[in-house]
Amino acid sequence: MLIIGEKINASIKSVGQAISDKNEEFLINLAQDQAEAGAHLIDVNAGVGQDARESATTIIEWLIDLVQDVVEQPLCIDSDDPAVLKAALGRYRGETVMINSVDAEPDRLESVGRLAAERQASVVALVMKAGGIPRTVEERLQAAEIIVEHLSRVGVKEDQIYFDPLVLPISVDTTQALVTLRTIEEIKTRYPSAKTVMGLSNISYGLPNRGIVNRSFMLMAASAGLDAAILNPLDKKLMSLVRVADMLTNKDALCKGFIKAHRKGLLEN
Repeated sequence: MLIIGEKINASIKSVGQAISDKNEEFLINLAQDQAEAGAHLIDVNAGVGQDARESATTIIEWLIDLVQDVVEQPLCIDSDDPAVLKAALGRYRGETVMINSVDAEPDRLESVGRLAAERQASVVALVMKAGGIPRTVEERLQAAEIIVEHLSRVGVKEDQIYFDPLVLPISVDTTQALVTLRTIEEIKTRYPSAKTVMGLSNISYGLPNRGIVNRSFMLMAASAGLDAAILNPLDKKLMSLVRVADMLTNKDALCKGFIKAHRKGLLEN
């Protein structure tokens, strides 16, 4: 499973404060810790501009420079503003990059899709239209169809698309975990070359003991066909179960990855 480290996100209070304060040591340590814990990509979300004196593009450029200077992992550039994404891509020096995200809204599909095509970037595609997250599998699949058709027209290949089936907190609606799992299964059937990704921690929002909920749902999603997850790689128990999931879903030939992790002392019960 492709692991995208979620921790450098301005919506996290301590991270948002570190970005506002230009606390480079805090952010560098956070990037390096996630890389060392096994993240394959590092998500970078600078928010909408923590300091009113600076534009959001200036902040994302500074943050991209900071992170790419200290880790070898590719970045997942995370913003809902196409102008911010464009500025970040212009600053990014790596060959491999992921854009987070696009949805089925036509203007955003056009602008972000062309950025992805020009940079040959992977792109996270939220299966939703304008108006909010669909409640049903069928509505999410309708959004996925719009996304595939439009992105293919602007030059984004199906295997560059990481569909996000969308995870709503089960504390609000206990049916939504199953809706997400069925959406993953249907996407994998309809678009075999495409990938699936989700923000794992959304499932447990508002609940106590969130870790056990996240870990359990990750295993269920892996069984449904999940290819990638935006998660906290510093959760050692979760990362241990990711390795188990890879083994049990035939993504770890001869169990080599699991055995290697065991020998390195990376597995935690």
